[in-house]
This record gives sequence, structure tokens and C-alpha cells, in this order.
Amino acid sequence: MTTESDSFPRRHARTQRFTLGAPRGFTVAPDGARVAFLRSGSGTDRANSLWVLDLPDGTERLVADPGTLLGGATERLSPEERARRERSREGGAGIVGHATDAAVELAAFTLSGRLFTARLTTGETRELTAPAPVIDPRPAPDGRHIAYVAQGALRVVGADGEGDRALAEPETQNVTYGLAEFIAAEEMARHRGFWWAPGSDRLLVARADDTPVTRWWIADPAHPEREPSNVAYPAAGTPNADVRLFVLGLDGARTEVQWDRARYPYLARVHWSEAGAPLILVQARDQRSQLFLAVDPDTGTTRMVHADEDPNWLELFAGVPCWSPSGQLVRIADEGGARVLAVGERLLTSGQLHIRAVLDVGADDVLVSASAGAEAEAPETGEIHVYRVNELGVERVSQEPGVHSAVRAGGVTVLVSATLDRPGARVQVLRDGKPAATVRSYAEDPGLSPRITLTEGGARRIPCAVLMPRDYPGDTPLPVLLDPYGGPHGQRVVAAHNAHLTSQWFADQGFAVIVADGRGTPGRSPAWEKEIRDDVADVVLQDQVDALRSLAERFPLDLGRVAIRGWSFGGYLSALAVLRRPDVFHAAVVGAPVTDLRLYDTHYQERYLGDPNEQPEVYRRNSLIDGAGLVDPAEPHRPMMIIHGLADDNVVVAHSLRLSSALLAAGRPHEVLPLSGVTHMTPQETVAENLLELQLDFLRRSLG
Repeated sequence: MTTESDSFPRRHARTQRFTLGAPRGFTVAPDGARVAFLRSGSGTDRANSLWVLDLPDGTERLVADPGTLLGGATERLSPEERARRERSREGGAGIVGHATDAAVELAAFTLSGRLFTARLTTGETRELTAPAPVIDPRPAPDGRHIAYVAQGALRVVGADGEGDRALAEPETQNVTYGLAEFIAAEEMARHRGFWWAPGSDRLLVARADDTPVTRWWIADPAHPEREPSNVAYPAAGTPNADVRLFVLGLDGARTEVQWDRARYPYLARVHWSEAGAPLILVQARDQRSQLFLAVDPDTGTTRMVHADEDPNWLELFAGVPCWSPSGQLVRIADEGGARVLAVGERLLTSGQLHIRAVLDVGADDVLVSASAGAEAEAPETGEIHVYRVNELGVERVSQEPGVHSAVRAGGVTVLVSATLDRPGARVQVLRDGKPAATVRSYAEDPGLSPRITLTEGGARRIPCAVLMPRDYPGDTPLPVLLDPYGGPHGQRVVAAHNAHLTSQWFADQGFAVIVADGRGTPGRSPAWEKEIRDDVADVVLQDQVDALRSLAERFPLDLGRVAIRGWSFGGYLSALAVLRRPDVFHAAVVGAPVTDLRLYDTHYQERYLGDPNEQPEVYRRNSLIDGAGLVDPAEPHRPMMIIHGLADDNVVVAHSLRLSSALLAAGRPHEVLPLSGVTHMTPQETVAENLLELQLDFLRRSLG
């Protein structure tokens, strides 16, 4: 019998969803001699250490332990570091990131805002004296200097600890050098603000000025004695930060990079390698056009290498743009109805594959992650694989069904594989395509395996996962719980064991749980993702309804008792469900929902709905809190539990408060659960544990 001390919600929270103890953050040396990575000491240890796997013998070495380096002291994070971790959804502790020189011999990292280096060949670690708090230290390719950010300044220090100096200092308190601004980190997946030249003599450095950005104040009502946080938040239709790019030399030289920033204000990607001039990708505010620009680092002038346009929007992808070793532009493009890999002027893939990211570019091939495309013979629902692509064809590197990713250098590939029949992820090290070693994981076994069916539902063949109680005899209809995210960049139907643990726990409480990835979610085709242009409400909600009704023809579902739960976009979708389709949905758990779409950020919201100043009607009809959101009072009132962290600086609590006010004005019963001190991630162990129990209690009360 399961006791309270080892209940799934408690273990799920204590292990951070069974991710603690799993290796991550791999860096492969170009000579293939070693792999650096991070891993905590157990499945309940939050503090990551820096490790090295030596090849070819496959032995692991502990290089840097945070407990030892801090002398047992408690780790202290600056507000800037906390914000950076929130943007990257980093819930760990200790060494949460590291950067290396080109040879992967020297690593740099921070602990409690202090700067440390580690010699990966010898295991020697040392602390360098630097102004605190240090953020994002990165060695030069030759390993002779470390660049880092402190108090908004871009600084550099010798790897021997000598010669610390500022290369650029903020002119005002609203300016930073070397950090990604909020929009870049939250929505563009650009978490860096500076890039070393391959020659190690200069850097490209982003300057972000938040002066134009609207100021919001986020307070914790549970602690009225504390000052509110002043947050620069670029809400849809309002000004963004002013972002510029400079070439800074170690000799003090400073040159601004020139492009049409008025037309293309978003600095989305930066790449600098030995294969060519610095390469930047800049986007228009409406994200329907973008330029790939090569930079002359001596003059700051730019020349156009490629331009893209799309009537809906242009996606950003990991790993591109970049140069191939032969100097050809590598990019991912939406062409001919497919998402394809392009090298130079050639398209190397077709509609058989839906390219997700570029993982590595070698002299003979490109390593990519991809799912089955719209033209694939078999759907491979929920699978993502690693492929080698060149002009001769496509070869799949990952073989077993599941979700795979990889890091590669020097003939060595680190393949990370998650499957449905195995908890966690397995890390294999391949040399020239053949197994050479494995990296151990200390993650805990969840103790339950999903009873899952991956399938498709409805005329549009919506990818679905159906989870039934593990002890279900199969002879009575079950109440239904939809458990979607349902929005952009949020694929939930994946062929991976741990991705469905929470859904399975709810199923074991007596529900048939359905996860459906409708239009707008990634993984099928550009058209599938872009059908939500100007309509993130009705299109997305209709696909959930269609999937539910289709699955009811094949599974024992009680359509008289249907609930839905979700967080963030999933919370928005859950509220939509009970407000607009109370004929289908009977209760909703609404977590951190975006309710007034004008209160969410520019790059995300304007991508799908345009500028609210130009398309106010589009925002109105997609909102939850106006006449289009709240249905006719004659419709049934469905129970709703609204949950929101008061410290959330991404989806601020104003969203839930405005929804609650609108529901109250409409005479609609609902519950509100405010979470003091909780951000959008809900990392606190007791909060995460009790949230599952409270949701279960609400669902049981609401459905009967």
C-alpha cells in the first residue's frame, strides 16, 4: 500500500518530476576524448555537479562539486540570476550551466554569483576574483580569457584571474550589455547576449535598453512589508526594449553593427564561427519577414545573405542559421508545404520529415531532429528522431520508437533517448555510430508505468494519448479528464514514459485521461501550426471537442462527466472549454491562464493575433473576459478552479484576477487558489505536491 510519505504527488514534487539525478547539458570535445555534462548526486538532490566522461574507456570523473566549492554554504542567487533561470525554466541548483573553450579543456560556471573555472583534463577547479553577481561566464575559444556579465556590464578576465576589466558598462540603470532581454529569453529561445569571435580577440555583444518598456509592479500580498518588484514588461502593442549589437575588442575597440532596426527590431539569432563572417537573423515586428545578414566585424556593415517572408509568421529554430564548414548557409525553411533543411541553395529534405532543429553541422552531413512529415507513410505518433542528412540522402540515427535528441563533435554522438516502455531517458555515447559508453542516470524510478494508447482522433487525425487506470477491468464508462497544453510550442502527445506520469496518476484515481495535440501544436506541418492565425480560441477548442467525441466511439468514456485541466496556454484552453462549450465540458482546473490577451508579451501574442492596436476585434473575440469570452447567462454554469502564482512575472496574476472579476459580474460560481511566492514554474516542493491533491479533490467534487 502506498503511504503518504511515498505518494506519487510527493515523489513527483520532491524529484522535480523525476528529472533530478538525470545527466544533462552535454558538451563533446572536438577530438572526441571527453564529454562534459551536469548531474546531481541522486534523484532528490537539486544541486548539479560538473562531470566528465573520458573516452574511450568510458570512466566518469567528478570535476566540480558545488558543496565543496561553497564550503557547505547555502547557495544565494541574485535577482538577475533568478530572472534568468525563470526565463529558461531552470528549477535546479548548484551548477545549472557551463560553457567551455573550443577544445573543451576549460569550463566556466557560477555558484552564488561567484566565478569558477575547471580544467576538464586535470579536474583542477579555482575561483576567480570578479565583481558579483557574475552571470553567464564564457571562456574564449582559445581558453585564455573569460567573458561574463556583472551589474549590467560586459567584463573580461584572464583565465589566470588577472586583468579583470569592463569592455562595456551600462549608461543608465535600464541598460545591460551581454544579457538577453525579456522577449529574447522568454519567446525567442535566445538566452545569451554575447558571442566570442573564433579568433578570441573580440566579441559580439548585445546592448538592451528597457527604457521604452512599460513598467509593471509585482507584489506579494502575503508580505506587505516587502517592496514590489519593478518589472519591464512589453505587453502586446506596447514598446519593446531597444536592442543593438556591438563588436567589442579586447583592446577597447567598439563598433556598432548596422541594420534597419526600425524595420527589423528583433535580434533573434547570432552565429560566429570559423566558417564565415558573423551571421545574424533579424525579424520584423510582425514576424512575417526576416533577414539573414553577414556582418563585417571591422566596419559593422551588413550584407543580406537570405530573406524570408510568410503571410502568417516565421518560426525560429534551434541551431540555425549557421555556416557549414564549407561556408554555405544552413537554415530550416517552410517550403512547398513542408518544414525542410536547406544548405546553400539546396533543399536536402522533403515532406517525409518535419525538421525540428539542427543539432550539428559537419563537413559531410547535418545532424537534425525531426518528426514524421505530412507525406510520411507511417504517422509515428509522438515520435521525434535524430537523422543524418546530406546530398546523398537521409539516415536515421535513433532506432527505437521514442523521443530522441543528440549532441555531436569529433566523431562522438551523445544520443539521449526516451521511450514509452522505459522510465526516464537513456544516454548512449556513440563513436562513429557504434555504442562506446553510457552515462549513468541517478533519477528515481517513478514506480508507475503509463497504460497508454497513442492514436489519432477526428477527421483531422488529431494526435492523441489515451490513458486508462492500471487496474481498470474495461467494463464501465469512466469520467473523462482532458489534460492538454494545446498551444504553440507545446507538444504533449509524445512517445516518452515520463511525459505521461501525472496524467497516469489522475487516470489511476478513476479517470480516462485524454491528451490531444490539435492545430497550433508543433510536429506535423507548417500549415497545421499556422491554422491558428487570428484564432487561438475556437480552432484550438474545436479540436479538443472533435478528439473527445471521436475517441468516445472507441473507448469507454462517460461524456456526461467531462473535465479539463491545464496550465498557462492549457489554463486558457481549460477556461475556454467550460465557458464556450458547457454542453461538452462540466468542470475545469484553470492554471495560470492568459485571459486578457493584451496583457501578454509582444513577440508571442503579436505572432498569432497581430497588433492589438490594429486588430482589436481579433483580441476581443479570443479573450476570456469580454462579451466573446463569457457565454450566454442561460448556459449552464460549470465549476472552475483558478490557480495562479502571485510572483508570476510571465503570466501575471492580473489575468486570473480579471477573469474572477468577470465571472463574479456574470454571476458564475468559481474558486480561486492564490499561490504566495510562486512563479510560473511552481518549483516549490510542497506547493507542487499539494496542487495535484487539491485538483483531484476539486474534480471529484465537481463531477460526482
